[in-house]
Amino acid sequence: METGSPDDTGTAEATEPVRDQPVWTGLPPGLLRMRRLLLVVWLGLLTLAAGLLPGLFLGPFWAALALLPAALLAWGWVMLERNWRSWRYAERADDLLISRGVLWWEETVVPYGRMQLVEVTSGPVERHFGLASVQLHTAAAATDATIPGLVPAEAERLRDRLTELGEARSAGL
Repeated sequence: METGSPDDTGTAEATEPVRDQPVWTGLPPGLLRMRRLLLVVWLGLLTLAAGLLPGLFLGPFWAALALLPAALLAWGWVMLERNWRSWRYAERADDLLISRGVLWWEETVVPYGRMQLVEVTSGPVERHFGLASVQLHTAAAATDATIPGLVPAEAERLRDRLTELGEARSAGL
């Protein structure tokens, strides 16, 4: 049988091997919950202020201004989930891939040998929700390699692994 021609089952034989696909890891749902809570708190206060204050001082007709922040809250609720679903990362043999974005999709490739510093950070709100972020620093100032909203144990594991791989890869430079 010739290479590339259909066999008995009607399928063609592969002429080159299939490359390994990266194994993508998404962000935990705690990040989405935290961002939605912040959205509700800030836009909820704005909705209340936009409806209550004009309603009291200018009349009930102006209380309809509260509909604008309420609509923004509903739109933001959906957009936060779309953005959360777009974030993912993959550890490969020689580099780390970070993919994100809904309208403007970005994929950052950070070679392990180029990493200079790997930081795990967690602000007060993130700590309350049990989350941490991993930020990678390279020689390139424009590199935006951050993975937000990880469980602290995963963030520390990733930091340790990336640091170990970075030291091993940069030893030859």
